[in-house]
Amino acid sequence: MILIADSGSTKTDWAVVEDGRMVLAMATQGINPFHQERGNIETVIEEELLPKMGNIDPKGIFFYGSGCREDKVEMMCDILGRAFPQCGKIEAQGDLLAAARAVCGEHEGIACIMGTGANSCLYDGNRVVENTPPLGYILGDEGSGAVLGKLFVNALFKGQLPETLKDEWLRESGLTLNIIINKVYREPLANRFLASTSKFIRQHLSVEPLEGMVVGNFREHFRLNVNRYGRKDLPVGAIGSVAYYYREQLEKAAAAEGYTLGKVMRSPMDGLVRYHSTFS
Repeated sequence: MILIADSGSTKTDWAVVEDGRMVLAMATQGINPFHQERGNIETVIEEELLPKMGNIDPKGIFFYGSGCREDKVEMMCDILGRAFPQCGKIEAQGDLLAAARAVCGEHEGIACIMGTGANSCLYDGNRVVENTPPLGYILGDEGSGAVLGKLFVNALFKGQLPETLKDEWLRESGLTLNIIINKVYREPLANRFLASTSKFIRQHLSVEPLEGMVVGNFREHFRLNVNRYGRKDLPVGAIGSVAYYYREQLEKAAAAEGYTLGKVMRSPMDGLVRYHSTFS
C-alpha cells in the first residue's frame, strides 16, 4: 500500500493505492515547501491528513509538488518520515516530474504543464533530462492561461476583437478598464486574474479570432519551449486545465508545429497511480 500526493499552493490531493487501485482519495490544504515554513506543513499533515488516514500505514510515499525544489526535498521527506515512521521509501519531487510520469509513464517523451502557468520538459522514462525555463507570465509562460488572458484583454481593448464581445465580457464580469489595470498592476495574483478569462474565451470560440488566439498561444509554446529539445519524434503529453479544456486547439497547434499530441489530463493523479502501481 502506498500514498501519493499531488500538491499545489491551494490544495493537495492524496491517494492511497493498493494493488494498482486507488482505494482512498483525500484532500488537504495546499503544501508548498518553497513558500511554507516547516511548522505549517507539519500542522497540515498532523491535523488534516493523519486523521483521514486512520490506521493505514503506507510502505511507500511519493509526494509531488510545485514547491519541491532541490533544496526543499530533504525537509519534505523528513516531515513525511516523522509522520509515517514505519514507511520504507519516501520521495519528494517537483510537479514537472509528476506531469512527465503521468503522461509518459516509463517511456521517453515530452511533458508539458498548461494551467495558470506553463512549463515543459524532456523526459527519459525516469527523470527530467532537460527543461526550458518558463520564466513566468511576464517574461514567458507561453501556452498558459495567464498568457491567453493577456492576449485576450490586449485584443479587446485594441480593437482586434468585436466590440460586442468586449461589451459582453465587461458586463458579465463587472469589470472596467480601470479595474482591470488595477488588478494586473497593483493587486497580487495578476496571473490568476488573467487566467480566469479562459472560461469566457472557451464559451466564445466560434468567434474566429478567439480560436486563432488560443491556437497561436499554444504554437508559441511549441516554438519557444518544446522546439529546444529537438525531438519531434516524441509524443507531447500535457497536464492542466488549459490543455484539457482546449485539447482540440492544442492538437491543431501541435500538428502545425510538427508534433504528435500524446495523453492530455486535467490532473496527473490517475497517471501517477498507474506509474507507481508496480511498487512493492
